[in-house]
Amino acid sequence: MALIADIADAVVTALNGHTFSQPFTAARAYRPVFDLKDMTDLHVTVMPKGVELTTAGRGLAQSDVQIDIGVQKKLAVSDNAELDPLLGLVQEIAEFIRATGRFGGAAWVKTENTPIYSQEHLGELRQFTSVLTLTLRVMTA
Repeated sequence: MALIADIADAVVTALNGHTFSQPFTAARAYRPVFDLKDMTDLHVTVMPKGVELTTAGRGLAQSDVQIDIGVQKKLAVSDNAELDPLLGLVQEIAEFIRATGRFGGAAWVKTENTPIYSQEHLGELRQFTSVLTLTLRVMTA
């Protein structure tokens, strides 16, 4: 299997092995497509995003692998009482990823969450969507 898929699977395994404030089962997908009616349940999707390969030194290669973690849920009213716990969960996941540090042979470098949620999804679909982009580094000879 490709390096990026192996790392995405390691992230899924780590997420599913931890207890968060809201229960979910993470799944890996290349193109997460869901029916809006099914989105009343919390969805956490891990998606391979990209790889940047550079030389790290004599005979050493550095692969910076990007993995997206999507957190999505259809909201009843989309007020602060519904949104705050979901933003809190996104923060929990980001902190868990940082604290875990390693996923298979990949080491955590950074996590980005910009924007913190999709205003388009919230406005048009009444759905919370937030994406964390992880950068994980693999060094190979």
